[in-house]
Amino acid sequence: MTSPIPSDTALEALLASAREAAVETASLDATSINATLNALADETERRIPELLSANAADLARMSPDDPKYDRLQLSEERIRSIASDLRKVATLPSPEGRILQETLRPNGLKLKKVAVPFGVVAVIYEARPNVTFDVFSLCLKSGNACVLKGGSDAENSNRAIAQLIGDVLRKQGLNPHIITLLPSDRKATEYLLQARDYIDLLIPRGSAALIQYVRREATVPVIETGAGVCHTYFDAAGDLEKGKAIVCNAKTRRVSVCNALDCLLVHRHRLADLPALCAALGEKNVRLYSDPEAFRCLRGHYPDALLNPATEESYGTEFLSYALAIRTVGSLDEALRHIRRYGLKHSECIVTEDSAAAGRFLREVDAACVYANASTAFTDGGQFGLGAEIGISTQKLHARGPMGLEELCTYKWLILGNGQIRP
Repeated sequence: MTSPIPSDTALEALLASAREAAVETASLDATSINATLNALADETERRIPELLSANAADLARMSPDDPKYDRLQLSEERIRSIASDLRKVATLPSPEGRILQETLRPNGLKLKKVAVPFGVVAVIYEARPNVTFDVFSLCLKSGNACVLKGGSDAENSNRAIAQLIGDVLRKQGLNPHIITLLPSDRKATEYLLQARDYIDLLIPRGSAALIQYVRREATVPVIETGAGVCHTYFDAAGDLEKGKAIVCNAKTRRVSVCNALDCLLVHRHRLADLPALCAALGEKNVRLYSDPEAFRCLRGHYPDALLNPATEESYGTEFLSYALAIRTVGSLDEALRHIRRYGLKHSECIVTEDSAAAGRFLREVDAACVYANASTAFTDGGQFGLGAEIGISTQKLHARGPMGLEELCTYKWLILGNGQIRP
């Protein structure tokens, strides 16, 4: 059932309530916040059947072949993992009030640079209902209220989750407007992008098209996250066993996420190892789009139905599916040039036993997360010890890489005087 399209007045009232709730959230003590997160984890596990039922209604409207299906799907295991993440966030120290810098000036003024919440953090996201939990938990822990705008694909799931969170907030004696779920229609998105009086920070999570749309249309402050064309470069000095494991894991662990491998670069001197490097991909039905050298090397050693010639469009594509581009390069310099041209500054990897090559790659690649001999699948807030994440920032202002609690705070200066005036 589709929700009625709200009026501007109704949308403004929702955002005004979020703004009021943000004042209350910023004043909550750690004990209250942690108790709420633990209560939410418990209630989430109790309501697993209810959440799965809502999610099933969303899944029924999407083809299992859609790359977003895996992102949309909840399971008992995934929900219990979400509850575990909520408990983990409760154990993390709050960044709010942390003194970042402290100075005593010659005139006796005492200056403190202190971390403070943004206020109201809005997130626009697509078919990922787990984001509803992640954003709420991180915003609450950092003293922010959150406004969520999910996609229509996950409408039933998001409603059930938001209702669950609201029920827990009420039981804990907290303002239920600490979380606000907007309708899934486009009008709500358009209104949110212009809500300068109510939104302090907007984070889009989803496809490159969504992020570009938000960046182009928003008048509220935006942090870009999400889209990534991720590369792994198998160097002349790469270890084959490490390479096989890293390539397979980065490509196939979860193909629909932004840290999944999209392009494998192979040094020309290691082309003989390419069939072994890709063998596990064939077992998982990964379609390869290979340049002529790699194609000749793979032909007869990789399933014919899955082996295709690459085109220019193959490079720079975020596949979000069981597909991978391959390009042969003659040097580290050529690999770096390819990544500069086609990468989206998300996650890039080199597989090499040459410490000088690894050092150059780590130093020269301009991306949020740069790896040597490890899968790009680790670009994740939980794996970075952040408890959860609100997104992977691919820009350079304020936050870069997985955004956790610290990235949901800005700061202000506190100046303590004793009557000083400026001459």
